[in-house]
Amino acid sequence: MHVHGIRRRSISCDVALFFALLATAIALGAALAHALELPNKIGLSVSEYFTVQQTYRGWNQLAYVLFLQLIAIMSVIILARHAPYVRGFAILALLCLIAAQALFWIYTYPANVATVNWTSIPPNWETLRRQWEYSHLAGAAFQLLAMSALIIAALARERDRQAESTHHVTINYAKTSSDQ
Repeated sequence: MHVHGIRRRSISCDVALFFALLATAIALGAALAHALELPNKIGLSVSEYFTVQQTYRGWNQLAYVLFLQLIAIMSVIILARHAPYVRGFAILALLCLIAAQALFWIYTYPANVATVNWTSIPPNWETLRRQWEYSHLAGAAFQLLAMSALIIAALARERDRQAESTHHVTINYAKTSSDQ
């Protein structure tokens, strides 16, 4: 029974880790799109920049992916409570997601509001453009770190499994020895 409980917990953690990796990969793709286009967009004229910004209509749907990313990473943290390597790197991934979101809400979103989603040109639009572009660049870096942490967590699963099986063998041996 105990072995089955470990196996069930391990499979559940693997499924959560799969969804955490998948959601993070999708979020990272969008974040890298912003980062990679920055050199070509940062010098555009006001009319060109505001025209290009309209291609982001509907990107708010990415919030669903970010929510799945959050839930999946938190699930890994909970399910990996007996797997310190996996859990530690999942916590790091969560902290990176939180940092990326903090940047969005502190810098990116206010620029969207000030420009009415880039349909109204305020006098400080160039400052807002830099704020928007560079906050997305920093957010992409945090999403890349989150993805890296989750990959390391996935690779660390075997180390945690070996440590856990060694622990159970030691306990079982101790019980057997004391029973004699």
